[in-house]
Amino acid sequence: MTKELKTSPGQMPALVLAYIGDAIYEVYVRQYLISRGLTKVSELHKRSVAFVNAATQAKIVHALEGKLAPDEVDVVKRGRNAKSGTVPKNMGVIDYRYGTAFESLFGYLYLCRKTKRLEEIFALAVRLVEGQEYEKEFLNDGEGFDEGKAD
Repeated sequence: MTKELKTSPGQMPALVLAYIGDAIYEVYVRQYLISRGLTKVSELHKRSVAFVNAATQAKIVHALEGKLAPDEVDVVKRGRNAKSGTVPKNMGVIDYRYGTAFESLFGYLYLCRKTKRLEEIFALAVRLVEGQEYEKEFLNDGEGFDEGKAD
């Protein structure tokens, strides 16, 4: 489903970008884990938690420092500085803010339809979480997540 946006992604509030970014990142994570052959829901959940927590997302943002385009830097800063009103009890404020920055960036790239850049950043996430080289065939075999494809 592709609808015309009423506001350009660069003008959207950071928390709106984080809202969609959180969902899209979760889809990427689930697609990746299923592509690895995992079939037990308990194992899928356990492995996905390693990807979606704020501390991991903060590490990804820090690993991207110096590798972001100016528009991406702006989105990350806006996401980091966004005030959501709450911080979950089980994490620090700094990690939470950088997690929001990561989700804002992911949402921004998704809404701008920058699929290749999303895949590059997701590849970095996989390397950080799993400590291994990202398997390029996940992106290149036609089976990776691509919102431009119709089923």
